[in-house]
Amino acid sequence: MPSIPSYDLHEKVWNPSMPLLYQWSVGGENRAISIATIRSSLHTLLADTGITDASGQPLTFQPHDFRRIFITDAILNGLPPHIAQVIAGHTNINTTMSYAAIYPTDAIEAHRAFIARRRGLRPADEYRAVTDEEWQEFLGHFERRKLALGQCGRAYGSNCVHEHACVRCPVLIVGPDERPRLREIRENLHARIAEAEREGWLGDVEQLTVSLAATDDKISQIDANERRKNSPVFVGMPSISQLVVREAENRDKTDWLRHSWTSADLCGGSSEKAN
Repeated sequence: MPSIPSYDLHEKVWNPSMPLLYQWSVGGENRAISIATIRSSLHTLLADTGITDASGQPLTFQPHDFRRIFITDAILNGLPPHIAQVIAGHTNINTTMSYAAIYPTDAIEAHRAFIARRRGLRPADEYRAVTDEEWQEFLGHFERRKLALGQCGRAYGSNCVHEHACVRCPVLIVGPDERPRLREIRENLHARIAEAEREGWLGDVEQLTVSLAATDDKISQIDANERRKNSPVFVGMPSISQLVVREAENRDKTDWLRHSWTSADLCGGSSEKAN
């Protein structure tokens, strides 16, 4: 499945290229099938089947209905709800559980069965109650992530392998506000490297050079993020086939408007003569 970009109508941004399931070839170019096209095809298919609902009206489906059907069937067949939450992209698991609301008892039992199987495979001490001291230690970790320079992205419970040489650490999170401070650090490192070279401190020269390279990398990351935010978004150039289709559509609209205006004008003239 080729990877192609797609436009998010809600966020008004272009998504990065990915192997989209619903795509087709237009003028030799792979493109994502729009939601309107999928909905229109779905209505046409249902109309051809002649299936009706309980009231005898033609059965209708929306693309989102199949999302609900997929999540419901997946949970009923043993997929853990929190995995279905990740697949659906929900921020709250209650949203995922509401998709299976038509069979709430089955969904709840499936989730409980999964938890029971998981707990049977894991050590019992992992499911003990958390003490107040442990909870305060966990919350305090996120407060200590705020450093004098940026924030530390180190995971909870892990040790600092860089011995708090934060400027070298790849998980140091810096923003554009830290650029002046990083420039000061870079100038200071240049001065310390020059001093170490004069004194013949080769070990210090090596370590300071590593810190200097890391500082330059952090500054480059900030500059790259700023350029990406300020750079225009390339939406692509329309192909010849697209231009022809748009020209034909515009011509059809113009003809329709001209015909409508002429009809209205004639009707108005007839009314005046009648009066």
